[in-house]
Amino acid sequence: MQLCQLTCSKRLREPMRLSAATLFLAAVFAGSAFAQAGGPASAPKPKAVAPPSAAAPARVAVSKAPEPAFDEGTTLRIAAAMLSYAAIEVRGGWPSLPANAKLAPGATGADVALLRRRLAATDDLAPEQESGEVYDDAVAAAVRRFQVRHGLEPTGSVGPKTLAALNVPVTRRLRQLAASLDRLADMDFAFGQRYVVVNIPAALAEAVEGDKVVHRYVVVVGKPDRPSPTLTTHITAVNLNPTWTVPLSIMKKDVISKMRKDPGYVGRMHMRVLDAAGNEIDPKSVDWNSDRAPNFTIRQDSGNWNALGAVRIDMPNPHSVYMHDTNHKELFSADYRFQSSGCTRLEDPRGLATWLLEDNPGWGRRELDAAIATGQRLDLRLHHKVPVAWVYLTGWVTREGLIHFRDDVYGHDEHPVRPLVAELKPPVATAARASGFVLQSADPRPAAINQVSYLDSQ
Repeated sequence: MQLCQLTCSKRLREPMRLSAATLFLAAVFAGSAFAQAGGPASAPKPKAVAPPSAAAPARVAVSKAPEPAFDEGTTLRIAAAMLSYAAIEVRGGWPSLPANAKLAPGATGADVALLRRRLAATDDLAPEQESGEVYDDAVAAAVRRFQVRHGLEPTGSVGPKTLAALNVPVTRRLRQLAASLDRLADMDFAFGQRYVVVNIPAALAEAVEGDKVVHRYVVVVGKPDRPSPTLTTHITAVNLNPTWTVPLSIMKKDVISKMRKDPGYVGRMHMRVLDAAGNEIDPKSVDWNSDRAPNFTIRQDSGNWNALGAVRIDMPNPHSVYMHDTNHKELFSADYRFQSSGCTRLEDPRGLATWLLEDNPGWGRRELDAAIATGQRLDLRLHHKVPVAWVYLTGWVTREGLIHFRDDVYGHDEHPVRPLVAELKPPVATAARASGFVLQSADPRPAAINQVSYLDSQ
């Protein structure tokens, strides 16, 4: 407990630089009673979630909860959740439901009894309601709670997507939590009073102020073959009516290949071909069939046709990605929102821009809309930079104790950059096995164990 308290007191307003091995040891020592009693008192427990309002849009259910997916306590909460799930694994995991199970309110039978056991295993259903063979209101509420935690539409009925999520084994859920913890341990992020976080697997962005989510936005992120990167940086400016300089990768993959088939494509898309000095050249003078690296750039004019829409959020980073508007609004209504070339497309970019510009006098929503209506490009530098993090959390825990999971769309959980605990040599592996704890990866060097004394010295 002392170790956990030291860790917690040290983390406030500091960049996050704790290693996965350190967090693992902190969790083990903080929850040493867990293996004996079946769970620490402080381990996160899923709590009841109110069903979405009838007025909420049916296309994509977005939580109104004020707890952010990523804050200063996320790492320690994930570590505690791993202890809970490790105990479930030690007890044999949770039951699987038949693929042909018909589970909806009013149903009865053995499959419903199995569903009750499954929901009780993760505290979506209260322990005293575990027994029974009737799909009653309590079961429907528990299913909605489970669906909220897994980013599914909270219908209260078990459809194919919900059934698939229910049948994911606890070992895989542990791996998701461990991999998410591992990735956070590698990040260097200084939380501010105001910050923005994009959780890529959830395809959601959050504007956080005073440790609470003040705005949550549906977003579109990178395709699996063009994944959005994880990063930390600062938002420095809002660009209105931006032009778009086509990145070299997109130029090669998309624009050049389309020009080979359709010589009028560049002109029709309001794009200009520029030489090294920035002078416009005739597209007909370019050999689009050449396999050599292009010695020109392509820039798309501002306007309704622009790939960045009316707003771009400027956030300098080595990946040359950013957050922006889009002229493909239809993508925001889909459950699967992994359709970009790496950038984050915002459903409500003007709303986020207005929030970012709150410290810039004279730039409210009305002024923003008026400036966009002129069609003229305008760059507004923020008076105070806002920290931003793009994270890849397939498993995380909110302050209210909800343990969330999302699909590993990019396959990052299955390809750790460091060896698994099971592959390590004593004493690290021995300690992990003895605790019943499974970690995605850890530092194989013997010095990793010494990090406990390092934390104690703080």
